[in-house]
Amino acid sequence: MSRGTAASDYRASFDATVTFGNGGDLVVHGFRVDVPGPDVGEAEIAALFVASLGLLMTDAIELSNVTVFAEAHKGTRGGPADRGAAPPLAGGTLAELSHVIEPGMVTVPGLPAPEITPYLTREESRSHYAAGTEFAIDRLTMVGNTGTYLDSPYHRYPDGADLAAIPLARTTELPAVVIRVAGARERGIGVGALAAVDVRGQAVLLHTGDAARFGTPQYATDAHFLTGDGAAWLAEQDPALVGIDAINIDDTADPERPAHSLLLGAGIPVVEHLTGLGQVPPSGALFSAVPLRVRGFGTITVRAYARVPRAVV
Repeated sequence: MSRGTAASDYRASFDATVTFGNGGDLVVHGFRVDVPGPDVGEAEIAALFVASLGLLMTDAIELSNVTVFAEAHKGTRGGPADRGAAPPLAGGTLAELSHVIEPGMVTVPGLPAPEITPYLTREESRSHYAAGTEFAIDRLTMVGNTGTYLDSPYHRYPDGADLAAIPLARTTELPAVVIRVAGARERGIGVGALAAVDVRGQAVLLHTGDAARFGTPQYATDAHFLTGDGAAWLAEQDPALVGIDAINIDDTADPERPAHSLLLGAGIPVVEHLTGLGQVPPSGALFSAVPLRVRGFGTITVRAYARVPRAVV
């Protein structure tokens, strides 16, 4: 068994043959599970494999080609990140998950970049105040789809809830589940990547790794997205919110925009252009992305962040 380099998270890859007490067998190749550390034994890996699939009446499990390597946990059922995660404590780490807004930045190619211009300069303000006292008041001009932003149902539907109608319970201190798909062969995130996770009432955060290309032309190329089937499944499960660290939650080549249509139609806010999701564990963190209360407006930039629990020693 090879060992990974020092890191906080480890996973194992292996081939397995399972025989069942009531007959039949199962053979898998290159299966992966989260493991607690680099020194995990094959017996524990086998137990994690059985728990991750919910296998019953297993008789014997033979592992081969076992490799343990450093990689962020993906939330294996019954794994290290799924063992009665306690709610984050007040002293937990705050993880920044939003992009910085600055003049000239490109969020979505074709949309105007933000502009910051002075309304009242410091020099002009001096005549209004005592000596040595000055203020600056600036004007920020930008479309709502700038940086990391939240879509309300009104963004898609004229009779949908606008930003002023989004309840805090849908955007603040939400228990979060992170779905890691970075490195997956398919760009589309479907039911198969989601169905093993209980997403009801959760902030579902799709970690694609695309944020590393934010602000470059490559950000819009071969981007990840949520499939229509995946969106339909999520809409039925009623998560509090769905977010993604990619240019769009939909495939931009699909003019019907099924993910927006289904999620926003179900009253589920969408947060796009997240960043830093690698800092957030598969479960146990609290996510916030609070929009301004603007009436008759559908999309606005947010300060998104997660409260990550302290490690329990």
